[in-house]
Order: sequence, then C-alpha cells, then structure tokens
Amino acid sequence: MSVKTILVAHKALAVRDRFAAALAEAKQEYLLAGGGAALRAALQAERAPISLALLDLALADDRDPIAFLNEVRGSGARPVPVVVFAGSVSSASQIEALGNAGVAGYINEHADAPHILPALAPHLFPHNFNRRSGSRIAVAVPVSFRAGHTVAAAQTRDLGRGGAGIQMLDPLPPGTPLQLTIRVPGAASEISALGRIVWSDRRVGMGVQFERLTSEAQTALETYVERTAG
Repeated sequence: MSVKTILVAHKALAVRDRFAAALAEAKQEYLLAGGGAALRAALQAERAPISLALLDLALADDRDPIAFLNEVRGSGARPVPVVVFAGSVSSASQIEALGNAGVAGYINEHADAPHILPALAPHLFPHNFNRRSGSRIAVAVPVSFRAGHTVAAAQTRDLGRGGAGIQMLDPLPPGTPLQLTIRVPGAASEISALGRIVWSDRRVGMGVQFERLTSEAQTALETYVERTAG
C-alpha cells in the first residue's frame, strides 16, 4: 500500500484525533486543521501533495460552503479530491450542489476507527477498485441488501452506473460491504451487485459504490439510466 497524505479538517478535536489515530495505524501521512488559519497553513505546507482532504463545512464559518470547498479544491497544482464530513451537510439539496462542485464523497465523522480507512480507500487508491463513471439520476426504485447479519429493504434516492444513494433512517457505517438487489423497471430480471458504503448520514441515508456487477447487470443498469435520463 502506497503512502498518501490526508488532510483532516474538522472543528472537533476528538474527530481529528480519532481519524489521525486510524491513519497512523494504517501508516498513512496526515495533516490536521481545526480552524481557518490551521487549514490555510496545511494547504500551503511544503511537503508531499495532499492526496485527499476530509472537510468539515462548518469551517467555512460565514462564507458560502461551495466557495469554501472550491478554495480547498483549488489550493494545489491539481484539484484536491475532497470528502465531506456528512454531519456538516445542512440539507439534501446541498448534497446536489456539493456533487456539482466536485465533492468525491461523504464520510461519517462518528465512524469507528476500524471503518475509517475502508471508507477512504476508494478515494485514496481508486485503481484498486472497479469504479464505473457515469451520472446519477434521481429515482426511487426498490432495493434490498444484505450486510453481514443485516437484511433490509429500502428505496433508492438516486441511481447510476457506479452506485446508488439509498433512503434509510438507520444507515450502516461507511466502509461496510454489502450485497444489493435492485428491481429496475423494464429489466428482464433483478440486478444484483456487490458494493461498499462510502458515506452515511441519518438525515439522508447512505451512498453505495458498486464494486462488482455482472456484464448483464451492468448493461441492464446502463440501459435504464440512459432511458430515464433521456
């Protein structure tokens, strides 16, 4: 596993310490920032480029969160990938705006240490994951999933070739692997996929990244997304 530099920018010392401990355990480099001055210093530090920024939008204070995000993303020679702490998102509509601004994903600031690196791994080591690009469509279709001993049914918030947002009142923590079955209208059969939770928020639900789809399931999903979006 190659060494990356991760910026953890959050107002709460307990959150910064927990994420720092998890990253140190995984032998990854990290920078910590609990306020605007510390964040600017971290972004301007003369060391290895930041591979990923974990951002608490509350650090924007009175500024527009999207402008704040753009400032962080544009701080390096290349756009810095940003994962937002889910608890700092104010509304579901803000998620759409953040997505349009280039947010790579979301993470629960209350995640236990063992779940932190698995949740960040798709962003730190994308070539190790079968990530399929493509836009999402806002659509509610039935989905069921199994994660360990948990079996549940829900509806999607959005759906795309690379993953799905799922509406849930009790979402599972980021990093959790799961097996999904999606009942897509017009498909000859249900779509089965293996995925991993990449963000989780009790106010919104959870986001799942697909990691394995059969070619038939991929074709059926792409056909449905293109037909619905068009």
